[in-house]
Parts: sequence; C-alpha cells; structure tokens
Amino acid sequence: MARDYYDVLGVTRTASAEEIQQAFRKLARKHHPDVNKDPGAEERFKEINDAYSVLSDPKTRQRYDRFGENFRQIPEDYDERVAAGAGARGGWSAGVGGARGGGGGGRGRFRTADGVDFDGSGVDFEDLFGGIFGRGGGAGGGWGPVPGADQEAELQLSVEEAYRGGKRSITLGGPSGQRTYDVNIPRGVVDGQRIRLAGEGGKGSPDAPSGDLYLRVRIKPDGRFRLEGRDIHVVLPVTPWEAALGATVPVPTPGGTAKVTVPAGSSSGRRLRLRGEGMPNPRGEDGNLYAEVRIMVPPELTARERELFEELAAASAFDPRRPR
Repeated sequence: MARDYYDVLGVTRTASAEEIQQAFRKLARKHHPDVNKDPGAEERFKEINDAYSVLSDPKTRQRYDRFGENFRQIPEDYDERVAAGAGARGGWSAGVGGARGGGGGGRGRFRTADGVDFDGSGVDFEDLFGGIFGRGGGAGGGWGPVPGADQEAELQLSVEEAYRGGKRSITLGGPSGQRTYDVNIPRGVVDGQRIRLAGEGGKGSPDAPSGDLYLRVRIKPDGRFRLEGRDIHVVLPVTPWEAALGATVPVPTPGGTAKVTVPAGSSSGRRLRLRGEGMPNPRGEDGNLYAEVRIMVPPELTARERELFEELAAASAFDPRRPR
C-alpha cells in the first residue's frame, strides 16, 4: 500500500524537526525534476514533498503517527465523537498503533471492544462507522461523507510487457478477498511509474466517493536487457572475424530483432547505438538501445580452425598489450 512517510524521507519515527528538514533538503536536491532527468524523478519528488509537508508540521505529524495514511479523513474532534458513539453503542474504542508497529504510521487501525483489529485502508466505512455515527453522517454524529482512502499495490512487468504495453488482467488480494482488475498498461512504462485506477481504492461512507488504486510498476530483472531510464543496454556477442572485418549482425530488442552494423576493427566493450530502439516515450523522445560488443571464440577448435588461427598468429604483428 502507500509508503510510510518516514521511510520516504529515510528517517526514524523519533527524528527531530531539524533531522526531517535536512533529509528533505538532501532528497529534494537529488530528485528535483529540473536536476534529475530520470523518468521517475518527478513522481519521487512529489512523494518526498508530500511526506515533508506532513511530517514538518507538528500537529499534522501527530495525527499521522496516530491514524496512519487515513489521517486526513479523520475529523479533528475524533476522540469526542468516538466517545459519544461508544457510549451510545457500547463497544467501540479507538486503536492507536499502525500497520507498521507500535509507533503508528503506515495504515490507521481500529479495534473493537473484543480486541479484533481492522486495517483502515481496506475497511468499508459504512460497515465500520454507519451504526455509530449515523448512515451518511446523519443524526448519529454528523461525520458527513468520508471519502475512501487511496491505495497502492505493485505491478510487476517484464521488459517486453513494459515496452509493448496493452491490456492485462491482474488479481490482487485484500481484506475482503481477491479481486481481478483489467489494466490498460501504457506503452513504454518505466520502473517506479504509477498507473491510476480511478475509484478502485478503499470504499468511502455512503454518498462519498471511493479512493483510487495506484499500481506502481516494477520492472523484473532480465538477463538480456538492462534498463537505465528509457535506454536499454544489451550484450552483442560477435566472432573474432566479425569484429576484425566488420559485419551486420542481429541484435535482440524488446520489440523483436533488429540489425546493427559492427564496424571493422571493433574490440570488446565498444558500444553501438541504435537510436530510438529503447523504451518508447509517449510524451517525448524514445530511448536508445546500446549494444556492447563482446568478442567470443569457439570453445573447441576444429583442426582447420586451429590451423587458420596459427597462420594468423604467425602473420600478424598486432600486440594488444603494447602501449599505443
């Protein structure tokens, strides 16, 4: 679900206001979109700014520590209303603690008189509060409509799936059981990017909208492709004669096989760029694909291959260890 604000800033729950400010300044300088051109930097900067806006205000921080990510939905006179509701109903009390342990934070929790805990991020507010405070915030206490909480889950994709995009069905588990969603994955999503499913988050009270569900993309490691932002890096195996004489060889890409020209005299480590063959970018220039030459020799030589290599060794004056 949503990341804990203390984790976002990399501070402990006992951090001082000065420590929180120092952490924010350090992260803000690193991830500001004007400085960091990584595709996920803007989203990361927003997350950092949101965490700091909450934790830098003592009152807001206190409420976050107590109620977790749902603190904005809890009225400021919550204690008085809970006390009034419990007196009339006889059985509910507020649970302090959070989903991440005794320090609070994470997701807000509520506890019944018989000691059963409920996670506020997945609770149907109508079922939870309807009988105490009145349906839809009516005569039972005047809460008014309580919007549902936004929720977050991870969506793991292969490099090819992220490259191509398209529709995909995913099943997520929650307090009320499993649920399947049809997700439209934009072409060229990158690691850390979020996909919003409007109205698919936590349920609100009657007459209040549900929250949104955010799927944070995580690109699974791939033995062939290495991603740096929207650029893709691959290893290009070539034979000694292809490297020496030059050749046009196939190279794998997430969208299929492409062709690349290996210039004559290429050594291992040389990078060949295929412009625009990286991850697509719906809002700008596509990434590039970089193929790194790696010269491979036969693991076992035939008699003829050995003879030719011996002739080459005798005829060539090339010494790669000689300073140039």
